Amino acid sequence: QLHLVESGGGLVQTGGSLRLSCSASIVPVVNYKVGWFRQAPGKEREGVSCISNIGDWTYYTDSVKGRFTISRDNGKNTVYLQMDSLQSDDTAVYFCAAVWAPGYEIQPTCEADTFRFWGQGTQVTVSS
Repeated sequence: QLHLVESGGGLVQTGGSLRLSCSASIVPVVNYKVGWFRQAPGKEREGVSCISNIGDWTYYTDSVKGRFTISRDNGKNTVYLQMDSLQSDDTAVYFCAAVWAPGYEIQPTCEADTFRFWGQGTQVTVSS
């Protein structure tokens, strides 16, 4: 059973930066694909970015391309989301999630319904 805890959220002005961390425990995260998802009030959950177990595949939703960077340090059992040039539309609760995926995926996806383990979320608020 993988346990995930997000940190790094907070209040930031438009154009600012935050780095979210997703720390895994109980079992090593090296065999899991990890994703960052967000949900704003009144909106559906959205896949923001995902990364394969060894980091050779990444995905970004169009609205964050060029501004967000996902990375992972399996030695520290942690996945990061560096968020730069933040905009008001980025305001949401951000969740990290993981799914068992130890090998090569022919067609990897970043669909929330395919992820099994979820953290509690961290609030990101971007003020104008």
